[in-house]
Amino acid sequence: MTAATQPRTTNAYYAQAVLSFALASTSLAIGVIYLPVNAWMRGFLAVGLLWEISSAFTLAKVIRDRQEEGEITTRVDQARLEKLLAEHDPFRVDTP
Repeated sequence: MTAATQPRTTNAYYAQAVLSFALASTSLAIGVIYLPVNAWMRGFLAVGLLWEISSAFTLAKVIRDRQEEGEITTRVDQARLEKLLAEHDPFRVDTP
């Protein structure tokens, strides 16, 4: 049985994702701070920003969990198939 290779992200890809997230969050927070509105509206937009960020993390986790679940199911199905193929003898004759 061959071991399935796990796809790994490179350090550059990871750094790009972190920097992109940090830049987007920081620029939006600065935009909310310097928006020419009263404090209540700024507070509402800031809470909305935090909600959006937490929702993005939750969505990413759910997608990752669903993908891992699919990989586990695929591995279990593959192991069952390999067991059936290993036990199958095409030259065996069943006699009553």
